[in-house]
Amino acid sequence: MSHGAAVGISAGRQPSARWIATATAATVLTFLLAPFAALVFATDWHDFHFAPGDLAAIQVSLFYSALALALVVLAGTPLAWWLAHYCYRGKWLVDALLLLPLLTPPLAMGILLSSFYGPYSPVGGLLSQAGLYLTNTASAFVLAQIYGAMPYYVLAARAAFEGVPEELEQISRTLGRNRWQTFWRVTLPLARLGLTAGVALAWVRAMGEFGIVLIVAYFPQGIPVKLWVNLEDMGLSAVYPLLWIFFLVAVPLPLWLGLRSRRQGMF
Repeated sequence: MSHGAAVGISAGRQPSARWIATATAATVLTFLLAPFAALVFATDWHDFHFAPGDLAAIQVSLFYSALALALVVLAGTPLAWWLAHYCYRGKWLVDALLLLPLLTPPLAMGILLSSFYGPYSPVGGLLSQAGLYLTNTASAFVLAQIYGAMPYYVLAARAAFEGVPEELEQISRTLGRNRWQTFWRVTLPLARLGLTAGVALAWVRAMGEFGIVLIVAYFPQGIPVKLWVNLEDMGLSAVYPLLWIFFLVAVPLPLWLGLRSRRQGMF
């Protein structure tokens, strides 16, 4: 077969391949977005009201998720930086251990936390004597959110730090900056987009955490547990208003950051 004939056959196949790819993409996108369209049509807009306790659940989720997120960033950023910058024997084991909370099913993670921090465990007993109760309290709620969100933040932050060219940090050091100044003036600005994406991911994970919270901190009730309670007690129609609030407060930030990262060619 001549080269010209091969080019002609290839050119003839391109339109059909493009249409197949387009149709497949449209089908997959429709499959993914169809439940959200159902939410729009299933909501009773003429009788849109919150169930008793919904506003309190919103306040609980917003306040304690913000607190958990701050703790995740404060504790997770140094860990991510350390993981990104240091090589040592057995690092693969640390990487595997970091993935362990991420790979553990939320309900199982809740049971583990209850076994470790519960009032009948040695650690929980000591904390109780100090006045810190980690079962069905605000502290337990924040603890559950931290365990649900921190692995995601650490992984995203580590990738962001690893993306900073090491040469730029070395140049900063040769110019007289110490390690701390290099971190603030070079590493952090260059990694800010990835770190912000990690914060957004941790935020939505903390806000939406259900399995761990259900086991460790049924009270105070945040949005996920209240959705489940409304569904059990009042039926499906009672969850839609609270579900809308969840989407409005939890999802816009990750969506915006995802679009911004996409424009800058991060992904």
